[in-house]
Formats: sequence, C-alpha cells, structure tokens
Amino acid sequence: MANNSVSLHRVLKTSPEKVYRAFTESNALASWLPPYGFLCTVHEMNMQVGGTYKMSFQNFSTGNGHSFGGKYVEIKPNAFLKYTDQFDDPNLPGEMTTSVWLEKVSVGTEVKILQEGIPSMIPVEMCYLGWQESLEKLAKLVEPEIPDA
Repeated sequence: MANNSVSLHRVLKTSPEKVYRAFTESNALASWLPPYGFLCTVHEMNMQVGGTYKMSFQNFSTGNGHSFGGKYVEIKPNAFLKYTDQFDDPNLPGEMTTSVWLEKVSVGTEVKILQEGIPSMIPVEMCYLGWQESLEKLAKLVEPEIPDA
C-alpha cells in the first residue's frame, strides 16, 4: 500500500472545545463527517486511548455503503486527536491514521488535519475533496452561536 496522505487546514470562528465536541460526540460526528450525498451511522464510539469506534457511510442516491472502524491512539481534550481507520472491505486494505490538531487563535480555532496511509485504490484527490465538504459541514455546525430561548 502506498503511503498516500492528505493535509488540511482551516480556521473556524469558534472555540477549540466546541470543535473537539464535534469530533467526539457521535451525533455531531455523524452530522458533519460524511461528504455531501452520504449518511453516517455511528455504531460504536468509545472515546478513550485504546478505545474503538465503528461507523458506516451510505450513498443516499444508490443505498450502497461501506463501513470502517479503528481505535483512538492519542487524545488530548480540546487540542489533539489521533485515531486509526480500517475499511471492512478487503479490497481497501491497510490502516490509515488521522491526526487532528486544534489550537486557539485570535479569531477562533485553527484546525489542522493529516490523514496518512489512504489505500492506493482511493484517489487522493477524491479523499481531499471529501474532506473539503466535511470541513464545510463542520463549520456550519460549530460556528453558529445559538442561545437557548
């Protein structure tokens, strides 16, 4: 497997705590992680070092989907997450690693993401575009400040 990777960077107008919650609460993650046109089901999410997660994406147009899971390697609340991903499909072998850095900046939170070890069958540019859509959805989730009435 080639060591294909994508690197992303955003500044979001919100706190690191709110962005961290979007990565660590299953309902929040399911709402922003899948690219447009996909639904996400989080089957398991054990947020601790060594804990595992399992989720699936479903193509809304065709109904087809794929599932994947992994484990949490490193967790620093509101600052850093590192986790592995492995597809259940044997045609997409190997283990990916995703690292997420969150840093408070003057206007909100700087987010840096590095995903490494993308299976060679997945075009890196397609993965990059998927992340672009996901991060757009993430911004729409975390940036609004909506008070309780």
